[in-house]
Formats: sequence, C-alpha cells, structure tokens
Amino acid sequence: MKLSSVQPKIIVVGSTSIDRVLLTAKHPQPNETVMAIRADSFFGGKGANQAVATARLGASVYFIGSVGMDPLGQQVLRNMVDEGVNVGYVYEAEDAATGSAYVTSVDGENTIVVVPGANFCLKPEHVALAEKYFETADLILIQLEIPMETVEYTVQLASKYGKKVMIYAAPAMPLSTAVLENTAFIVAKSSELTTIFGEENAEDVLRNYPNKVFVRDNSNSTTWYNGTEMKYKRNDHEDKQFRIGMGDAFTSGFAIAYCHQNPISTCVKFGNDVSLKVARKKGSQAGLPTLTELGL
Repeated sequence: MKLSSVQPKIIVVGSTSIDRVLLTAKHPQPNETVMAIRADSFFGGKGANQAVATARLGASVYFIGSVGMDPLGQQVLRNMVDEGVNVGYVYEAEDAATGSAYVTSVDGENTIVVVPGANFCLKPEHVALAEKYFETADLILIQLEIPMETVEYTVQLASKYGKKVMIYAAPAMPLSTAVLENTAFIVAKSSELTTIFGEENAEDVLRNYPNKVFVRDNSNSTTWYNGTEMKYKRNDHEDKQFRIGMGDAFTSGFAIAYCHQNPISTCVKFGNDVSLKVARKKGSQAGLPTLTELGL
C-alpha cells in the first residue's frame, strides 16, 4: 500500500461504550443460566473504535459523539484523548448514562446486546456544531449505534461539501434512499443484507452497488463487485482468536488506504490486514495496529 505525504483528515460520527465481555463455555438458551469463566471490561463502541483505529493509522481524527456525565464517560474521553483523537465536539448528556455493550463470547463467537444510553442523545444539532470541519475533511465515517436522524443529517452535511461518507451498517437497519445514494462506501455483514437493503441475495445487492458495498463474514473475508466481476479477498490465520471489533477495524483500514489514494482492491486488502490484527487481542481496541506494526 502506498502512503501519500498528506495526513488524512477524518471525521467519525458515532458511538462510544464500555464493553462487558463474558467468556463462557456456551451461549445461554432461553430460560437457561450458564456460568462465566471470566468477565472483562474494555473500551468500545463502533464510533470510538473507528476513531482510535484511524488515529493509530496516522489520521487527524475528530470524533463527534455523546457520553454520559458519569465516571465511565470521563474514562472514555480520556482514552480517546490519549489516543490522539480530538473530542471537542463530544456532547455530554445530563440525563443518560454512557453507552454499554454486553458480550457473551464462546470460542470467538459473540452474541452482543447494546445499551445505547447517551449515544441516542446525539442529535443533528450536535453534528452541526462541527460543520466547519466537514469542509476540509477527507472522509466521514458513520455507524448505526446512533439515531438514524443523526446519520441522515451527517450524510446530508457531507454531501453539502462534496465529501465522501463511509458507513459500517451495524447494527443492521434499513437505510433510506437518500443515504444509499449519497454514501460512497457501505460495509455490511453477510447475514444482514436483507435488513439493510431488503434483498437477501448477496450477488444481487453487490451488482446494484459496484465498488460501493463490501460484504464481510466471520472468516475475515470481503466480497464486492467492481463493475465487471465479483471480487473476493480473505485474510485468515490460526492466531485469530477474538472477533470483537473486526468490522470497525476493516472499515478503518479501508478508509485510511482510500485517503492515501489507493485502488479499491488495495483498500480492501489493507482493511482485512487491520481487521486480522485486532482479532489477536481481547477487546475491540487493544489490537488496533499502528502503521509501523503493519510494516509501513
């Protein structure tokens, strides 16, 4: 992958959370109690993950989000500041707790319940406060752990300044025509295409959105349609133990490669490389690599 001499400027609009991870021997079934082998807490939230990831990969990053006015919110903000992320436009909600996620992990397979908390207090007016930075941004990253009205406003604001948007469409929900038309790149899980696009057949979805929709699965593979043929890249390794945050890592790696003016195939490969790195450590941020760790 080539690196340009210009530092990318990225705005991340999205969520933060504290992830509570329970390691168990099996996923509990309805009306069943299981014992956890251990419990851990990590910094998370798809927006914060992407902000930290792109900052470690050399970008100048502004994060727009919302935390509660509680000790966890302060921990989240300190962590991002320590990672070099600008948090000047993070809204502190008085009446909501900092977001959290509860993860049950069995042999690397996770079930996740997200409690949005303050993340759902992020409104269009909070994004509007940072409008001047949209004019000079290279790329805007969004996920779907914030209100859809805020997602739609962010896309509209980016479009006003002719800026490209990349959405990691998780947790899956339908995207409006305006969002689909004005978003440059969409990352989606293979199991969630029907929810997002109203279409179950992956090939049909990809053919409708050449070089725009990138479908991911748990083997760290990415499939897309380049306008002529279906393309597929897979980076997998036996060292891959943890799957939390892989989609965020892929999105961040792709974004950085794109900002450095690499072709789409290189962006996908670099996204996969970053995703594989994060899967080797616990938590969604601990394994996020730097450019040096990736040999660049």
